[in-house]
Amino acid sequence: MKLQSADLTTDRQWCAATGYTAAQFDKLLSLFTQSYFELYGQTVAQRQADIEVTPTLTSEKELLFFTLFSLKAGLTYDLLGFVSGMDSSNAKRNQQLGLEVLQQTLAAAQCLPRRTFKEAAEFQHYLQNEPTIIFDGLEQRMQRPNKDEVQRDFYSGKKSVIP
Repeated sequence: MKLQSADLTTDRQWCAATGYTAAQFDKLLSLFTQSYFELYGQTVAQRQADIEVTPTLTSEKELLFFTLFSLKAGLTYDLLGFVSGMDSSNAKRNQQLGLEVLQQTLAAAQCLPRRTFKEAAEFQHYLQNEPTIIFDGLEQRMQRPNKDEVQRDFYSGKKSVIP
Protein backbone atom coordinates (compact mmCIF):
# COMPACT_ATOMS: atom_id res chain seq x y z
CA MET A 1 0.00 0.00 0.00
CA LYS A 2 1.46 3.37 -0.98
CA LEU A 3 -0.33 5.30 1.73
CA GLN A 4 0.58 3.80 5.11
CA SER A 5 -0.34 4.48 8.70
CA ALA A 6 3.39 4.50 9.54
CA ASP A 7 3.61 7.76 7.57
CA LEU A 8 1.43 9.49 10.17
CA THR A 9 3.50 10.92 13.02
CA THR A 10 1.18 13.34 14.84
CA ASP A 11 -2.35 13.16 16.18
CA ARG A 12 -3.25 15.99 13.82
CA GLN A 13 -2.19 13.84 10.85
CA TRP A 14 -4.06 10.83 12.27
CA CYS A 15 -7.23 12.88 12.68
CA ALA A 16 -6.89 14.37 9.21
CA ALA A 17 -6.46 10.95 7.59
CA THR A 18 -8.83 8.80 9.67
CA GLY A 19 -10.86 10.97 12.03
CA TYR A 20 -9.17 9.30 15.03
CA THR A 21 -6.06 9.97 17.09
CA ALA A 22 -3.41 7.23 17.12
CA ALA A 23 -4.57 6.06 20.57
CA GLN A 24 -8.22 5.92 19.47
CA PHE A 25 -7.21 4.08 16.30
CA ASP A 26 -5.34 1.45 18.35
CA LYS A 27 -8.39 0.87 20.58
CA LEU A 28 -10.62 0.52 17.53
CA LEU A 29 -8.05 -1.77 15.89
CA SER A 30 -8.24 -4.34 18.69
CA LEU A 31 -12.04 -4.51 18.34
CA PHE A 32 -11.76 -4.52 14.54
CA THR A 33 -9.31 -7.45 14.64
CA GLN A 34 -11.70 -9.45 16.85
CA SER A 35 -14.63 -8.73 14.55
CA TYR A 36 -12.63 -9.72 11.48
CA PHE A 37 -11.76 -13.05 13.07
CA GLU A 38 -15.40 -13.61 14.13
CA LEU A 39 -16.63 -12.96 10.59
CA TYR A 40 -14.02 -14.97 8.70
CA GLY A 41 -12.54 -17.38 11.24
CA GLN A 42 -9.03 -16.37 10.17
CA THR A 43 -6.77 -13.33 10.26
CA VAL A 44 -6.11 -11.27 7.14
CA ALA A 45 -2.67 -12.86 6.81
CA GLN A 46 -4.11 -16.39 7.06
CA ARG A 47 -6.79 -15.69 4.45
CA GLN A 48 -4.23 -14.22 2.05
CA ALA A 49 -1.74 -17.07 2.44
CA ASP A 50 -3.86 -19.13 0.03
CA ILE A 51 -3.90 -16.63 -2.84
CA GLU A 52 -1.18 -16.39 -5.47
CA VAL A 53 -1.40 -12.62 -6.03
CA THR A 54 0.58 -10.31 -3.72
CA PRO A 55 -2.06 -8.53 -1.61
CA THR A 56 -2.01 -4.77 -1.09
CA LEU A 57 -3.52 -4.87 2.40
CA THR A 58 -1.72 -7.47 4.49
CA SER A 59 -3.08 -6.87 8.00
CA GLU A 60 -6.15 -5.80 9.91
CA LYS A 61 -4.37 -2.53 10.71
CA GLU A 62 -3.90 -1.73 7.02
CA LEU A 63 -7.51 -2.68 6.25
CA LEU A 64 -8.88 -0.47 9.04
CA PHE A 65 -6.62 2.42 8.05
CA PHE A 66 -7.65 2.07 4.40
CA THR A 67 -11.34 1.95 5.32
CA LEU A 68 -11.24 4.97 7.61
CA PHE A 69 -9.12 6.92 5.13
CA SER A 70 -11.55 6.12 2.31
CA LEU A 71 -14.46 7.39 4.41
CA LYS A 72 -12.65 10.51 5.54
CA ALA A 73 -11.19 11.47 2.16
CA GLY A 74 -14.28 10.77 0.05
CA LEU A 75 -12.24 9.96 -3.06
CA THR A 76 -13.47 8.17 -6.16
CA TYR A 77 -12.45 4.52 -6.39
CA ASP A 78 -10.01 5.36 -9.17
CA LEU A 79 -8.22 7.94 -7.05
CA LEU A 80 -8.50 5.88 -3.86
CA GLY A 81 -6.87 2.97 -5.68
CA PHE A 82 -4.14 5.25 -7.01
CA VAL A 83 -3.12 6.61 -3.59
CA SER A 84 -3.37 3.13 -2.08
CA GLY A 85 -1.45 1.25 -4.78
CA MET A 86 -4.31 -0.87 -6.13
CA ASP A 87 -6.74 -0.71 -9.01
CA SER A 88 -10.16 0.86 -8.57
CA SER A 89 -12.08 -2.43 -8.44
CA ASN A 90 -9.84 -3.70 -5.64
CA ALA A 91 -10.24 -0.38 -3.85
CA LYS A 92 -14.00 -0.84 -3.96
CA ARG A 93 -13.84 -4.48 -2.79
CA ASN A 94 -11.43 -3.63 0.02
CA GLN A 95 -13.59 -0.72 1.14
CA GLN A 96 -16.70 -2.91 1.17
CA LEU A 97 -14.84 -5.57 3.16
CA GLY A 98 -13.57 -2.97 5.62
CA LEU A 99 -17.01 -1.41 5.99
CA GLU A 100 -18.57 -4.80 6.70
CA VAL A 101 -16.03 -5.53 9.44
CA LEU A 102 -16.27 -1.97 10.80
CA GLN A 103 -20.05 -2.20 11.02
CA GLN A 104 -19.74 -5.49 12.89
CA THR A 105 -17.15 -3.88 15.18
CA LEU A 106 -19.29 -0.86 16.01
CA ALA A 107 -22.37 -3.01 16.51
CA ALA A 108 -20.48 -5.26 18.95
CA ALA A 109 -19.25 -2.17 20.83
CA GLN A 110 -22.84 -0.84 20.85
CA CYS A 111 -21.76 2.34 19.08
CA LEU A 112 -24.21 2.26 16.18
CA PRO A 113 -27.36 4.37 16.41
CA ARG A 114 -30.72 2.71 16.08
CA ARG A 115 -32.17 3.51 12.67
CA THR A 116 -35.74 2.21 12.69
CA PHE A 117 -38.66 2.69 15.06
CA LYS A 118 -42.18 1.28 14.86
CA GLU A 119 -43.91 4.35 16.26
CA ALA A 120 -43.22 7.90 17.42
CA ALA A 121 -43.47 6.98 21.12
CA GLU A 122 -40.69 4.43 20.72
CA PHE A 123 -38.52 7.09 19.05
CA GLN A 124 -39.31 9.56 21.83
CA HIS A 125 -38.39 7.00 24.50
CA TYR A 126 -35.11 6.21 22.71
CA LEU A 127 -34.08 9.88 22.74
CA GLN A 128 -35.48 10.88 26.14
CA ASN A 129 -32.01 11.43 27.68
CA GLU A 130 -30.67 13.51 24.79
CA PRO A 131 -30.61 17.25 25.57
CA THR A 132 -30.44 18.37 21.94
CA ILE A 133 -31.58 16.75 18.71
CA ILE A 134 -30.49 18.08 15.34
CA PHE A 135 -32.34 17.06 12.19
CA ASP A 136 -30.68 17.62 8.84
CA GLY A 137 -33.68 17.87 6.54
CA LEU A 138 -33.86 18.28 2.81
CA GLU A 139 -34.62 21.62 1.24
CA GLN A 140 -38.29 22.16 0.63
CA ARG A 141 -39.74 23.49 -2.60
CA MET A 142 -41.66 26.72 -2.48
CA GLN A 143 -43.68 28.72 -4.95
CA ARG A 144 -41.67 31.71 -6.15
CA PRO A 145 -43.40 35.01 -5.46
CA ASN A 146 -44.40 37.04 -8.52
CA LYS A 147 -43.11 40.41 -7.32
CA ASP A 148 -39.39 41.14 -7.73
CA GLU A 149 -39.02 42.74 -4.27
CA VAL A 150 -40.49 39.68 -2.56
CA GLN A 151 -38.43 37.30 -4.71
CA ARG A 152 -35.24 38.92 -3.43
CA ASP A 153 -36.16 38.02 0.15
CA PHE A 154 -36.24 34.34 -0.84
CA TYR A 155 -33.08 34.40 -2.98
CA SER A 156 -30.91 31.37 -2.09
CA GLY A 157 -27.62 32.53 -3.59
CA LYS A 158 -27.49 29.51 -5.90
CA LYS A 159 -28.51 31.38 -9.06
CA SER A 160 -27.51 34.66 -10.63
CA VAL A 161 -28.61 37.81 -8.84
CA ILE A 162 -32.03 39.14 -9.80
CA PRO A 163 -31.64 42.60 -11.39
